[in-house]
Amino acid sequence: MNRTKSGEAAAAAKPRECTMKIENMERIVVLGGGESGCGAAVLAKVKGLEVFLSDQGEIAPKYKAWLEQWKIEYEEGGHTAARILSADRVVKSPGIPEKAPMVKALRAQQTPIISEIEFAAPYCKARTICITGSNGKTTTTTLTYRMLKEAGMNVGLAGNIGESFALAVATAEYDWYVIELSSFQLDGCYDFRADIGVLMNVTPDHLDRYNYCLQNYVDSKFRILQNQGAAERFIYCADDPLTLENLPKHALPMQTLPFSVKQSAGCAAKLLEGGVLWAGIEETSVELPIEELRIKGKHNLYNAMAASLAALSAGVAPASIVRTLRTFEGVEHRLEPCGTVEGVEYINDSKATNVDSVWYALESMTRPVVWIAGGTDKGNDYSQLYELTDRHVKALVCMGVANEKLIAAFGERLPRVENTHSLEEAMATARACAEAGDVVLLSPACASFDLFKNYEDRGEQFKAWVASQGKEK
Repeated sequence: MNRTKSGEAAAAAKPRECTMKIENMERIVVLGGGESGCGAAVLAKVKGLEVFLSDQGEIAPKYKAWLEQWKIEYEEGGHTAARILSADRVVKSPGIPEKAPMVKALRAQQTPIISEIEFAAPYCKARTICITGSNGKTTTTTLTYRMLKEAGMNVGLAGNIGESFALAVATAEYDWYVIELSSFQLDGCYDFRADIGVLMNVTPDHLDRYNYCLQNYVDSKFRILQNQGAAERFIYCADDPLTLENLPKHALPMQTLPFSVKQSAGCAAKLLEGGVLWAGIEETSVELPIEELRIKGKHNLYNAMAASLAALSAGVAPASIVRTLRTFEGVEHRLEPCGTVEGVEYINDSKATNVDSVWYALESMTRPVVWIAGGTDKGNDYSQLYELTDRHVKALVCMGVANEKLIAAFGERLPRVENTHSLEEAMATARACAEAGDVVLLSPACASFDLFKNYEDRGEQFKAWVASQGKEK
């Protein structure tokens, strides 16, 4: 039987009562009451484990409803240390850093701490396509999922996008999962194995969570390889310097499938003469002129190549892959056109939370840019953007609580740099800087948590402002 559910419907389903008597029942504590934590708690309940969820902050009403529906004990607004420290295992939500006091206390007493992905994996019977990387993973994950879905396969979308992997495992049955994995999720994985692992690239990001040590972050991304054997496949970008530098440090018993825009020798996906995207595994291949891709830009060529190789590996027919490539329009908050006001185009790239993502955004611009950037800096090196900002950016509008680093990097380099501390102030300033024919690009290079709930909230507020000004036809 292939029964599928998703998100709201799954959470609202009647809880399955555990009738099996369990002696010495394992005690699971879940830290964090968001999508990941609540999904893990539901799975623990379904499997008959003793589970308690604790959140230092306030749990959103949506997730409280899940917990109450499934009769899961929880607390919010603080941690009961004795209850947490008595756990056999702790499932930690990815947003909670290692420096959190409760995590430190658990580490000190050597309580196993795992991610929701690791917790759910033993209960999952489906095969997995797992995609990570500093940039491009959301688009590639979504595109790969669409390829499998439109080919008629029974597939779920989970992880860092879609629904919680644990919730899906608890309440649905799929043959395949396409899972986006962040470095934080991979950090808590030990026995988990990807049937098809994809590493898009590795560029400096989240260094504030890795003691400002790039190698720590690189090592985290390379956990996508762990436990893979000869039966598995690993897809990676042959144009990415940090990936190539670190590959020799790892045993590679699996089949490796490199992709490249710049080279062709030995690559499973590449550009042919005349601008044709080609991807092939054994005797099966995909070919499509790049002008027929709905998503544009060099970064999207990489995304399309990786997704095509993943879909081919899962058994999707080439003709079906081509149909999806021709119709896929991209993902929300990633170079998303959202309207034109007084001849100025507004583009929402709120998902660009690191320098490399902004590099690809600026590289794709063909008109003068008023660039909105700023937020919670993660150890950024803005000098990587100088060539592109010199070429494309006429004004920088800094939007954040603390903009000193951006101003120091660009204050004497760009014709105009403005310091703002709210979205309304930033939008009004950007509008004043822009002229008909320009682009206002929200591509922050930073996390959103100083002024917004998350990057989605930042992008939604940006789009709402544009809509409020009235879009030109």
